[in-house]
Amino acid sequence: MDINEIYGYIREDMVQVEERLRLIRRVDFPHLVELLDCSLKGSGKMIRPALALLSGKFYEYNHDHLLAMATAVEVLHTATLVHDDAIDKSAVRRGRPTINEMWGAEEAVLLGDYLFATAGELTASTRNMRAIELFASTLKTISGGEIEQAFNSFNLNQERSQYFRRIAKKTASLFSMSTESGAALSQAPEESIQVLIEYGYNLGIAFQIVDDILDFVGTEEELGKPVGSDLAQGTLTLPALIVMERYPEDSPVKRFFADRGKKENIALAIEMVCSSPIIEESYQVASDYRDRACRNLGSLPDIVNRRLLLELADYVVRRNR
Repeated sequence: MDINEIYGYIREDMVQVEERLRLIRRVDFPHLVELLDCSLKGSGKMIRPALALLSGKFYEYNHDHLLAMATAVEVLHTATLVHDDAIDKSAVRRGRPTINEMWGAEEAVLLGDYLFATAGELTASTRNMRAIELFASTLKTISGGEIEQAFNSFNLNQERSQYFRRIAKKTASLFSMSTESGAALSQAPEESIQVLIEYGYNLGIAFQIVDDILDFVGTEEELGKPVGSDLAQGTLTLPALIVMERYPEDSPVKRFFADRGKKENIALAIEMVCSSPIIEESYQVASDYRDRACRNLGSLPDIVNRRLLLELADYVVRRNR
């Protein structure tokens, strides 16, 4: 099942989320409209709002509040990408020039702040204290993960445990915020909320591992950015860490970190990863987290949402972008 089929059940709601994103772009300052259009128009896979919607429809829910929360998690996600691009000095995102590339880091940081505030405002509109507190704690967690990644840029002395801690903060926290907030807004019992938190967290880990695999095996057209971008920015992801584990004395990764001017080592690292069992091993780790995500879904009400969460988990490890 592809992503469009999975979203079929919530298609009308997803359209309404997209409409709410368009409304955010309707402000009375033309330059801000331009910045918002650049960042919010043509959002990506919209997995996070889909998670909020699917998790929020198992029990009793307020439709407007659920739509507001689904929009909030997408705006929060977009804000983190805008800031990421400024920090990493990225020129391209989703095949288009970034805010940083077009208007500079200062504008990108300010826009990211504006989007954070907008996401907070949307969350507050639900009047659900658990969702509001979760928004604040998630933003804090993501920021901590960004600081940790920046501090460890081009640091070879990293282990898998540090990688998993970082992606838990940067990616899994927002996935679990999506599922937890949706469940909380549906007045789900605590046992069900915990199942959906577990699902979101582990799915987020799986999602990020696959993203990191695709950074090696994807094409620039598929990724919307240059292949090997993470390595070029000094970020060690799971495939690169496995290279370091297999070849502790010498590897293209180690040579590139020692001399960043020799870009050919990035190509050698990509070739080493793609021509070895490292990709298969990395996919297996992602699949293990997918399985962890789904292991307790059977305790949720047996409705179409539960099947779609299972299908979405499978999609996350099968996707090519």
